[in-house]
Amino acid sequence: MTQQIPTQLYLISPLDVSGDFPKRLERALDAGEGLVTAFQFRVKGLDQHEAAALAEPLQQICAEREVAFIVNDSIPLAKRLKADGVHLGQGDGDVAEAREELGREAQIGVTCHASRHLAIEAGEAGADYVAFGAFFDSETKNTEHRAGLDLIEWWTSLVEIPSVAIGGIAPSNCKPLVDAGADFLAVSSAVWSGDEVAAIKAFKEQISGE
Repeated sequence: MTQQIPTQLYLISPLDVSGDFPKRLERALDAGEGLVTAFQFRVKGLDQHEAAALAEPLQQICAEREVAFIVNDSIPLAKRLKADGVHLGQGDGDVAEAREELGREAQIGVTCHASRHLAIEAGEAGADYVAFGAFFDSETKNTEHRAGLDLIEWWTSLVEIPSVAIGGIAPSNCKPLVDAGADFLAVSSAVWSGDEVAAIKAFKEQISGE
């Protein structure tokens, strides 16, 4: 996940990635014309074999477009898939463990909620990016923590490690996060709950200011 200007999209999968989802992912990535630079594979309640089978076509689609394929929560699954990286919640293992298992090149991200302390800890541990949120009410997760724009502004002014803003982000509300300096916007339901192509294009308009 190399930061380019302007802000990039970090696309998070819906929980159901079966059926025609691979085609939807292709359409979404192609609609962005390089706007989406990372995709997080986020499924729950499946054994590793099932998850790996679902991940395989999606990983191929991302590889063809040079989009980083990041596994949510599971260091073992990320290792099995030889994924580009793993995203760790606060209870999903630590950066040192992930680095040891996945290697120096892996992209390791950490959920830091609305905490400056957790973000500093993650950065010191060697995380490649930190995720802050939720900034808005999310349709995909219960939002226990609420982050403000000042958190993104503080982090951007202080640290070079990229920041990811997450939680209820849509084309209609993303511009302040872009202006605050978020390197990536993590988006899910805003894209998958409707026409993914239209949603990605709407994000692109807001981010580029076109």
